[in-house]
Amino acid sequence: MPSENIYKLDTPSLLLNLHTLEKNVDHIVRFAASHGVNYRPHIKTHKSIDIAKMQMDKGAVGVTVATVGEAEVMTRGGIPNILIAYPIATETKLSRVEALMTQATIILTVDSIEQASLIDRYFKDKHVQVNVWMKVNSGLNRCGVEAEEAVELATHIQTLASLSLQGIFTHAGHSYAATSQEEIEEIAKKEAEAVLTSSELCEKAGISITHKSVGSTPTYQISGAIEGITEVRPGNAIFFDMVQVGLGVAHVEDCALTVLSTVGSVKKDRIVIDAGSKTLHLDKGAHGNESVMGHGYIKEYPHLTLERLSEEHGVIPLKDEIPELRVTDKMTIIPNHACTVVNAFDTYTVHRNGEVIGVWDVHARGRND
Repeated sequence: MPSENIYKLDTPSLLLNLHTLEKNVDHIVRFAASHGVNYRPHIKTHKSIDIAKMQMDKGAVGVTVATVGEAEVMTRGGIPNILIAYPIATETKLSRVEALMTQATIILTVDSIEQASLIDRYFKDKHVQVNVWMKVNSGLNRCGVEAEEAVELATHIQTLASLSLQGIFTHAGHSYAATSQEEIEEIAKKEAEAVLTSSELCEKAGISITHKSVGSTPTYQISGAIEGITEVRPGNAIFFDMVQVGLGVAHVEDCALTVLSTVGSVKKDRIVIDAGSKTLHLDKGAHGNESVMGHGYIKEYPHLTLERLSEEHGVIPLKDEIPELRVTDKMTIIPNHACTVVNAFDTYTVHRNGEVIGVWDVHARGRND
């Protein structure tokens, strides 16, 4: 039975080119192997058990998640080692983590004495040893202690019977707002320095740090190549998007994820498609990036700009050109920010260069808890 072409699908549809996805994952795996570092991908980009299993099959040591909800989905899917990269402390969330610990190795993030003590208080009578990694700030100014504060927190953790400090990590998310390759390189060096300096200070104080982890997609190939780093955690690098293209990290042909949309209306000065803000979202990446134009890159018509979005409408203005698109014509759009777009869909339509081969669930869609 012949396969279906993507342009015959209903819209809007989330398309995933398996050939490009595999190429991107293989590139990360080769980088990790060549530099002797572990690969622990962040799944908040794809939210898919199928893709997480592909990454594990290709050599990942585990995954990174943003929420307990994502950890629950990945554990249910058979992923054996999970870092929750947010400092949780409430009893409700810790009880959910406790339930997961019989099924997978769960690593918790700590970034304050107060939060570490709350974790210990919850687990102290449960005869459970909780594996924790300390998060340090490398310039994003979100969660994380400063490097000079790391020893104080690490020393406190040593006094808590339920906690075992085994790693230090950071996230250089501010690299998404960089305006040059030189700035990305500088951010990457500071990313690795924050982890290595914190680890060195802890080890001088007699506290051993096994795992030294870095990760954003723009920086991991720089910070991950610095001696002493043991792990990289890129997420977006399996798909890429127009923010990454704008940063010079990827090319349009490296982008595995697109949204298929249909022309619904053609006027003398504009074309309207059925992919609006609920599909493509309005942001230019988590930390803003002015290199992207419009609200996505139209692959078939790169000279046109998707200039305005409302909830279900995307508006492409026409200047002096004669409209080349007609009602029911279709187009594929590379989103500006892949992670938020994925979270808007229930499924991926998986294809190889345009020929549909299957449908994969976005298993952790909406698991922001």
